[in-house]
Amino acid sequence: MQPTNRQALFIISFISFALVGFALYLQHSLEMRPCPLCVIQRYFFLGIGLAALVGAFSGKISGSVVVALVAAVGGLITVGKHLYVIANPGFSCGIDPMETMLNKIPTAEYLPWLFRADGLCEGATDKVLGLAIPQWSAVWFVILTVLLGWVLMRQLRRANA
Repeated sequence: MQPTNRQALFIISFISFALVGFALYLQHSLEMRPCPLCVIQRYFFLGIGLAALVGAFSGKISGSVVVALVAAVGGLITVGKHLYVIANPGFSCGIDPMETMLNKIPTAEYLPWLFRADGLCEGATDKVLGLAIPQWSAVWFVILTVLLGWVLMRQLRRANA
């Protein structure tokens, strides 16, 4: 039995928020400092989770899924850059204008425990179950993008039927 679109959106939302929760665990318990690209990925995971949650509660699934898909694609682009930085150590995003700009956004000023960037992007190579954190992030962005695409296709088929 397949989940309804509403159930799928709740699952997508839960996964997205759980991933941010795991990032906070890594940051605060294991002292892995987030870099600017890590923080941007958090924004995208939260965007996916919020849009999916709004769609699940409001019933306006198509619009919410499109917003979540835009966030997922943004996350894929960001994590792609992050993986490029790791593969090319001379290319850095460490203490630079991007970090300064990110840390001046009101969310970073009011919620520094969640959105403050102070790590180095090329240093994000610690492994969890054999993959670096940005690699896991890429895996999850792909999974969420596929799930959101599936929900959108089901919704569009249902609307056209």
